[in-house]
Amino acid sequence: MTYEFERYTRQTLFTGIGQIGQERLARARVVLVGCGADGSAIADRLVRAGIGQLTIIDRDFVELNNLQRQVLFDEDDVVARLPKAVAAERKLHRVNSTVTVQGVVTDLNQENAEEMLSGADLVMDGTDNFATRYLINDVCVKHGIAWIYCGVVASYGMTMTIVPHQTPCLRCVFPEAPLPGSSPTCDTVGIVNPIVFTMAGIAVAEGIKYLVGSGELNHGIIYVDVWHNTFDVLESGVPRPDCPVCGQGRFEYLEMPYKGQIASLCGRDAVQVRLSEQPLDLTSVAERVRGSLQLVASNEYLICFRASECEVTLFRDGRAIIKGTDDPALARSLCCRYIGL
Repeated sequence: MTYEFERYTRQTLFTGIGQIGQERLARARVVLVGCGADGSAIADRLVRAGIGQLTIIDRDFVELNNLQRQVLFDEDDVVARLPKAVAAERKLHRVNSTVTVQGVVTDLNQENAEEMLSGADLVMDGTDNFATRYLINDVCVKHGIAWIYCGVVASYGMTMTIVPHQTPCLRCVFPEAPLPGSSPTCDTVGIVNPIVFTMAGIAVAEGIKYLVGSGELNHGIIYVDVWHNTFDVLESGVPRPDCPVCGQGRFEYLEMPYKGQIASLCGRDAVQVRLSEQPLDLTSVAERVRGSLQLVASNEYLICFRASECEVTLFRDGRAIIKGTDDPALARSLCCRYIGL
């Protein structure tokens, strides 16, 4: 019995997968956007299942309050202030070294989305906002890439499998994004971790079924509430001819001008500022601020320091996340004052 055969023997014994299905998984490339709660659980299950390549795109770093629900991270990652994509790549390599895992520390946006998602057999949603999901939807419908929406908050979650021009796309079902501040987030209503693993498990099951070409895909929206013992499959209908994306071929979120220079992060009491299009020399920045500010953390991916009542995390890719304010003007001011960019 070979090493790899032994690894997957319980999975290949399942008639829905078998050896042929396992080989299809091993050839598949999946891109995961977001590696927070459901994203980290999705990544873990995909790698254990033997996916061939997994690219993880995430813009954030590990914090203590993540550990209650984000399965790939631990206290050492918090102390080191590791970016989630980096910490996830390291952990997943130890779980299954035969899978090619690449963590990308960046923000998916209109400028890089098509390049980042191109060539994927499947895209998985681990994000926390509708703007990014609509962007994913535009790219995937435009290029004919299947993707799986997954969202969790409080004790409930939803998942939806989207196969362009075969099932409704996200804009067919949710034509307009919720108004800012109108939807609950983990930072406003909290979250219990069982819903994370429940929805991630369902979403990954859908992904495996799609990649191996076996089983019955979900043709609606699966809604689960673990606190109120609710499990529903809501009909999503058929692709709408009047849908701006899959019906009319208009990719509004992909084609809108990129405004990522500064943006409030939903429910985070934080602002992201794009300071430079070029990689930053973090060592020189750390030396400049070390004498006047409290340096919280410094590694090859980011530096973090306290300024006024805020915490500023500067990433090598030219972004900064300012935690402790939702005021873009204040965030920009702190960056200009202390970083000089």
